[in-house]
Amino acid sequence: MAKRLMKGNEAIGEAAICAGARNYFAYPITPQSEVAEYLCWRLPEVGGIFVQAESEVAVGNMLFGAAASGKRVFTTSSSPGISLMQEAISYMAGAHLPAVILNIMRGGPGLGGILPSQSDYFQATKTGGHGDYRVIVLAPSSVQEAVDLMILAFDLADKYRNPVMMIGDGMIGQMMESVEFPEKYREPNKPEESGWALTGAKGRDSRIIKSLFLDPEKLEENNLLLAEKCKKFMANEIRHELYKVSDRNRILIAAYGTMARICQTAIDELEAEGVSVGLFRPISLFPFPEKVIHDEAVKKNIEKVLTVEMSVGQMVEDIERCVQGRKPVEFYGRTGGIVPTPNEVKGKVRELLKLTA
Repeated sequence: MAKRLMKGNEAIGEAAICAGARNYFAYPITPQSEVAEYLCWRLPEVGGIFVQAESEVAVGNMLFGAAASGKRVFTTSSSPGISLMQEAISYMAGAHLPAVILNIMRGGPGLGGILPSQSDYFQATKTGGHGDYRVIVLAPSSVQEAVDLMILAFDLADKYRNPVMMIGDGMIGQMMESVEFPEKYREPNKPEESGWALTGAKGRDSRIIKSLFLDPEKLEENNLLLAEKCKKFMANEIRHELYKVSDRNRILIAAYGTMARICQTAIDELEAEGVSVGLFRPISLFPFPEKVIHDEAVKKNIEKVLTVEMSVGQMVEDIERCVQGRKPVEFYGRTGGIVPTPNEVKGKVRELLKLTA
């Protein structure tokens, strides 16, 4: 497979096509607008459709309708836009509809700013919409991984008939890196073979797709189905990476996305100074790799766990929950679009270990 130099947003759009998706609905918002710019000319080349809606609220409802027809559907947006889609995401989860949603995060709250952020972690992993449902959340740390996880996201959405979200800070969308795509692109799926999609009821019983259950027992039954689905996520879809984790580590850093890459640089430089630090990187933010972080954090030589984020501290709550008080959990982060540097991370590690620079 030949490598191609591509901007992250454009590579993600191509990855969706590679996965057999041909139905894209979106509204422009920085820093992910290049996905729509790329797909507005690329999708027609492969027989696909891009509809720019009048708002993100409309996008969410277009996703619901197209997903109900059994097609592979997706959207991309950024933080405030994702907020406007939350009602529709809840509806799709309640109706057991597959869809892929990409959030290239920007600073908030409110309109905030257009620079990179990781402050949508709560919204993505704790479910921003109403009701008893969860979505699988994937977090790439490179453009290549964004391509790979985008393809995976469609498979997971179809496997569980559930929305899947991929989140990355603005750097993932804007950086350029070499990427590879599978040599053979998938053909669009065949909705008539799904057994559940609305494809016209000629010659078969009619089907109803809905998230409205006025009978409380029926609603409870649906919620219990969603709960069982969530258990399957947690049993089968946990993904993580460990970097330079060993019994010599004094500090275990927890970070995700591009922040994890910055931490890797800090870890390499600290290693050259004789300071052993490891990295735990969750790739699935939900389901969270709870046992992995717990088991690594409680090792004898670990003195502290340091969570590093582009936020005021959101994933840190999951780290604290998983470590269960067995080791101190510290936090370092910048917000507002400011990206922590390797030197800042090293400085925090030295501070925790009471080392001089």
